[in-house]
Amino acid sequence: MPLHIETPLIESRPLGLASGRTVLLKLDALQPAGSFKIRGIGAACEVHASRGARRFVSSSGGNAGIAVAHAGRRLAIPVTVVVPESTTARARQLIAQEGADLVVHGESWQEANEHALAMVGETDAFLHPFDDPLLWPGHATMIDEAARQGPRPDAVVLSVGGGGLLCGVVEGLRRNGWADVPIVAVETEGAASLQTSMRAGRRVALAAITSIATSLGAKQVCEQAFRHANERPIVTTTVTDAAAVKACLRFVDDHRLVVEPACGAALALAYDRAEVLAAHDCVLVIVCGGATATVAQLEAWATSLA
Repeated sequence: MPLHIETPLIESRPLGLASGRTVLLKLDALQPAGSFKIRGIGAACEVHASRGARRFVSSSGGNAGIAVAHAGRRLAIPVTVVVPESTTARARQLIAQEGADLVVHGESWQEANEHALAMVGETDAFLHPFDDPLLWPGHATMIDEAARQGPRPDAVVLSVGGGGLLCGVVEGLRRNGWADVPIVAVETEGAASLQTSMRAGRRVALAAITSIATSLGAKQVCEQAFRHANERPIVTTTVTDAAAVKACLRFVDDHRLVVEPACGAALALAYDRAEVLAAHDCVLVIVCGGATATVAQLEAWATSLA
């Protein structure tokens, strides 16, 4: 039995009315670990467990760490998660709640990741939050499900951080005969590592992450995601933090689900009737989720950004 669940695909009337098109939602916010991350990370953890791993070590800004901790608890394998100082108290609480050992190190995810790698012993398995080929087939299962659950969309809308979700969706589209379906890749301003790299014609690292959407806070997108963006129909775009947070709050009212600004970035395109969607009559939005934001936090962000 996989560690993730099959999530619903629904048509959103509120988002459809706001955007002027059919909007399908893949509700991965309903995963037991709170985000799509458990799909790929759960599959990777099962592989490492079958190879005899005695401990899982991971670095994370939040959701990946929660997913590794959840998988480790389910598989009865100890977990250590290293998070940067910027990780919210809520994220730390959820990682600890799953029974993992939590280590706080460094100002950024990159520093936390280096520390996590240095902790890996001979019997440990390292779980990267997004840049690992073991993850992508697991993430692709959301498209396997969508292909069974609903119609073929004209485009898929998703948020991009390090690029793991993008890599999984590309694989899922390919193996379901949807390889020609374009992807609209959304980032928040201040965390746009993919769009910056595409404009530069090479992978570049951002000097800093200035967005509140810390789940999108990889300074450099993974190489495989950058390659996909150059080889298939992928359009990159950005939204403001304020637009992402506003979308999250509207989504709570419309669908009774709390998601992070990293997910709200994708929802914002539909709520704000973005021009990038104009050519598409039916769009599939990946509601990737995110367990580390609360309604109170979203409201506080909305006030400060206003």
